Amino acid sequence: MKKIILSSIILFAVSCKDNAPQQNKEPEIITKGNQITIPESHPVFKKIKTQMVTEQEHSDGVISAGTIQAIPNHYAEIASPFSGRITKSFIQLGQNVSAGNPLFEILSSDYFSVQKDYTDALNDVQLAEKNYRRQQDLVKHGVGIQKELDEAETDFKNKKTSLSNASSALKVYNSKSGGIGSPLVVRAPINGEVISNKIVNGQYLKGDADPVVIIAELSKVWISGDVKEKDIRFVNIGDQVSVKVSAYPDRNITGKVYHINEMVDEDTRSIKVLIECDNPDRKLKPGMYATVNFSTTPKKTVMIPVTALMQEDSSQYVWIKKGKSQFTRRSVTTGETDEKTVRIISGLKPGETIMTEGGIYMPDTK
Repeated sequence: MKKIILSSIILFAVSCKDNAPQQNKEPEIITKGNQITIPESHPVFKKIKTQMVTEQEHSDGVISAGTIQAIPNHYAEIASPFSGRITKSFIQLGQNVSAGNPLFEILSSDYFSVQKDYTDALNDVQLAEKNYRRQQDLVKHGVGIQKELDEAETDFKNKKTSLSNASSALKVYNSKSGGIGSPLVVRAPINGEVISNKIVNGQYLKGDADPVVIIAELSKVWISGDVKEKDIRFVNIGDQVSVKVSAYPDRNITGKVYHINEMVDEDTRSIKVLIECDNPDRKLKPGMYATVNFSTTPKKTVMIPVTALMQEDSSQYVWIKKGKSQFTRRSVTTGETDEKTVRIISGLKPGETIMTEGGIYMPDTK
């Protein structure tokens, strides 16, 4: 009797369980092609955030490492043109000099030879001129020979040419001959500051010795940077650039693109670019490293948060909101990106609404 009652109770309990209404059943996400419908009561719906696509001002930035250097025609390394002994110095380190100012003087037998050539040529011209004038006078009074006059004229012209060559040799060294045996005074070729001075009185220099004086005019400097081949389209002569140097991290330095090399470095696939910067306080020193930021002209473009961009293999896509709870997957082409935003080249238009958060919860539509 007890077994019959227990069986009845079990059957009644099972029957009640089967007939009871099911509660808390999670609504399903519906996928149809590239479109997904997410019920508002679904937990994923609460994780979704959206944003309307707008155009923003954007400038394509290119960053390059560079090195500060003196402008070549504002920089001079001066060595002795002859072997000889330094007898006098006229300068000190840090001194400002003008073109033509004396730097040092040197006694040199080779320079004496140049002086002698000039003196000999000068004497030869004077003698040739006297002979030429004498022959002219003789022919004029009917006692001279035309042939001898022509020869004297030719000799005079040749001697003047030799004197001109000897004079040019002195001018090469910016020298004014003081007579055979006088020292050569080496002069500054440019205006600037003496940034290196290795002159030692009494020092003997060989003709191929290293420079003993360096002069630089550093009120303007160049920054030499390398721009990748793929980015060179963003750089143009005359563009304004911003420059940072580690020595002065809080200083804002601006420059201008002065020259873009015509050749590509085949090893680095980059192009050399020169930027000219004002340097009135001489803070920028040749050899310093710099970071150069090239900025293009700002233009309106579509920018979206990086959180809105989804990746699948080599393709990228976003979710477009089509209704209150409908979203469609769409492929996009991207450009430059930073920590927060990415530029969209194609695939989106201003006014469309995209999913900015929650995309990682979307099911695969394939």
